[in-house]
Amino acid sequence: MNISRTFIDYFLDRGHIPTTGSTLIPRLGDPVLFTTSGMHPLTPYLEGEPHPLGRRLVGIQRCLRTTDLDEVGDPTHLTVFEMLGSWSLGDYGSSQTLRWGHELITQGFGIDPKRLYVTVFGGDGQVPIDQESLRTWQELGLPIELTTDDNWWSNGPTGPCGPDSEIFVWTGEGDPEGTPSTDKRWVEVWNHVMMRYRRLDDGSLEPLQQNIDTGLGLERLTMLMEGKDSVYETSLFEPWMRIIPEMWRLDEQSQRIVIDHLRSSIVIVGDGVHPSNTGRGYVLRRLIRRVLTVLWRDDESRTLSDLPMELFEHTLNHFHQGEVVTLVRRILIDEEIRFSNLLDRGRKVLSHERFHKSLDDTDYEYLHETHGLPRELVDSLR
Repeated sequence: MNISRTFIDYFLDRGHIPTTGSTLIPRLGDPVLFTTSGMHPLTPYLEGEPHPLGRRLVGIQRCLRTTDLDEVGDPTHLTVFEMLGSWSLGDYGSSQTLRWGHELITQGFGIDPKRLYVTVFGGDGQVPIDQESLRTWQELGLPIELTTDDNWWSNGPTGPCGPDSEIFVWTGEGDPEGTPSTDKRWVEVWNHVMMRYRRLDDGSLEPLQQNIDTGLGLERLTMLMEGKDSVYETSLFEPWMRIIPEMWRLDEQSQRIVIDHLRSSIVIVGDGVHPSNTGRGYVLRRLIRRVLTVLWRDDESRTLSDLPMELFEHTLNHFHQGEVVTLVRRILIDEEIRFSNLLDRGRKVLSHERFHKSLDDTDYEYLHETHGLPRELVDSLR
């Protein structure tokens, strides 16, 4: 089954118009560094501006999240991933989107409804319990867990926000146990956000038009559909899982970090970002250097120049990027050379007697401003 095609066709049959997924680079004026969700490019329309394609949309958006960076290496978290999304811009409400979600998950994708659990916003001091979503799931016969913080979605401290309802699938052996908040074998796959508020600078909320913003993680759903234990074992990560373990002997977590960060770096460069000391380029630089730190921990002879062109071609083609493969590869290798030179310089500087002690903020500032050695690099070399 082509999961993306099944998803898009389902919503096309229900009057949604496909949108072209944008790059990882947000629209001009957006304060965030990267697109973190499918709704990002649609913010003006969620706030009421008419969309040229209408009020029902469907699409696939590539996203990047650094908030989950420390969790990369587990079975489900990725830095760059694809989000299947459906949107209602002031059209239908929560009951409709949840019923469609249930139908597509169970009938379209064939997941046993007995393996499902849902969460619903339980209310707080500002917004009451999401009664419409609660009632809809009760009518559909699914077990429900009420939460507050885990079922409130916002794009930041201000802007569009609202209660959400998440669909979880049981991945454990035997009959389901516990709830999504008590058992990690419940894996979230699809979030339905009822984005009907705007948070203002003073923390208060004002009503927006009735919007729906849903996001279904392609990699996670593929893992469930293919019966795999991690997203890395799915067909989406071929040829990465065929080539990297043969090239470099790594423990499982390190292998996943290397694959995720290299794949993400290729996608980021494919969207036109180059390594730098600030902003988007610094995120890219951190990813590449984290890969190299893991690789060189056991063997300093390992190099990104050994990566075959197949990995670059596969990744750029999958994400429909037009960057020249040889250019993307060159940028990663140049950053490796730069990092290697920086490490050599750092070791020489830190061998000076002045730094044979506990370092204070003045030392760190001197090392960074005079020698270009970031604090985290200094700490790793001591």
